[in-house]
Amino acid sequence: MPLAKAWSVALLGIDGRVIEIEADIGGGLPKVTLVGLPDAGLREAKDRVRSAVRNSGQQWPDGKVTLGLSPANLPKVGSGYDLGIAAAVLAATGSVPATKLVGTVLLGELALDGRIRTVRGVLPGLLAARDAGFARAVVPTESLFEAALVEGLEVSGATRLTDVVAWLKDEAPLQEPEPPVPGEPPEVPDLADVVGQPEARWALEVAAAGGHHLLLTGPPGVGKTMLAKRLPGLLPRLSGEESLQVTAVHSIEGSLTRSAPLVTVPPFVAPHHSISVAALIGGGSGIAAPGAISRAHRGILFLDEAAEFGPLRLESLRTALEEGEVRLSRTRGSVRYPARFQLVLATNPCPCAPVKDTDCTCSPTARRRYLARLSGPLLDRVDLRVRLRPLTAISAHEVRRPESTDEVRARVLEARAKAVQRWEGRGWRANSEVPGPVLRQEFALPPGVTNLLDRSLDRGVLTARGADRCLRIAWTLADLDGCQRPVADHVAAALGFRERTAA
Repeated sequence: MPLAKAWSVALLGIDGRVIEIEADIGGGLPKVTLVGLPDAGLREAKDRVRSAVRNSGQQWPDGKVTLGLSPANLPKVGSGYDLGIAAAVLAATGSVPATKLVGTVLLGELALDGRIRTVRGVLPGLLAARDAGFARAVVPTESLFEAALVEGLEVSGATRLTDVVAWLKDEAPLQEPEPPVPGEPPEVPDLADVVGQPEARWALEVAAAGGHHLLLTGPPGVGKTMLAKRLPGLLPRLSGEESLQVTAVHSIEGSLTRSAPLVTVPPFVAPHHSISVAALIGGGSGIAAPGAISRAHRGILFLDEAAEFGPLRLESLRTALEEGEVRLSRTRGSVRYPARFQLVLATNPCPCAPVKDTDCTCSPTARRRYLARLSGPLLDRVDLRVRLRPLTAISAHEVRRPESTDEVRARVLEARAKAVQRWEGRGWRANSEVPGPVLRQEFALPPGVTNLLDRSLDRGVLTARGADRCLRIAWTLADLDGCQRPVADHVAAALGFRERTAA
């Protein structure tokens, strides 16, 4: 009874699991049986693979073919197993030797004529294969630019099934990947374009230096969106590990391009307020797909007109803001996606939103109802709150040239470097990631410095979470000022950012 094995990879969220594909050829009437919890797309693989094998000049077995994918209790989703199934069947029939299949992972969807099509999630799949001890991988040629990012794994590309057959028979080599070329970073608008708004510019610098969440409130046209779009230019480049993690999410989503295969700059994601909850945090049937918050991992999630998003969408962000990841459960399994993003909210102060507050036609009840769409628990997780005022005269701001992105970014990078050095070995890259107990115990400030926080807690102005966030802001302000530790003025300034309401 001929039996052969090949290997592929299953993705559950951003985590991969190597799948063993077994092909057993027995007697009886011609029939193909696929077992191992396949989804609808994978159940159709037996027809795709059979046609691809025949149209590639190979013989499909006449007897009963049983295909087993193990672990059998792990859900299998998608068409990326086609190439592994075809290789296992051909090895079981003796059409190709099985020597090279040992230690090799195969990824790719087969067209009916034998072409190998690209699939999503090649990068996280190959990272999982490397971690599992596999030495080689065969992927579609179109995915070679993505596969080349994985170090420690011999990667080759194939255009057709006949290429893989020739490689298994030692008749011809597969295509080797070209060395990865770093892509050009996306152009970010300059901060010097923003006229006026010194408080908002300072808050933007503090947010960039510490990775803090930010709320911008003001009438239309004062520069809220302009400021938010210039925040990525102030942030440091992603580290190697962060780049691979962010790129893996974009690989699963299918948005990677050959011109910029590796994401090296913090992403900027700005969904429309009509987005669904599933599209925002992730979802879908079967195995949940990543949402906007995961695409914004290690970058910026900008919610313009935040009050229009509605409570259901906004409240769904709360857990991800605290934990830096999102866990989604669907009928075919639970998945985990990273979601450590920097939230920037922009909103008008009321529904009519005139340029001058004195021209507002909204009743006090309508204003409160509008701003109440941003709930207290959500705002408690936003570190910096800034009210933007309309400009009174453009000519008054032309006397002194506004600072450019490069000038502000130099101070931000210096402050970030101090934070990284302080938290070295602990896994935190920004002050906003430091747990509150560490700041209150191991790095506790003298009582004279935190008296203002204590009084605010006593009066009920701050929650315990808000006090921890004030401490994080104070450390960021100290880093920007070049101080070793925060002083009372830094704590007072941090509390001032927290007490600025949107009303």
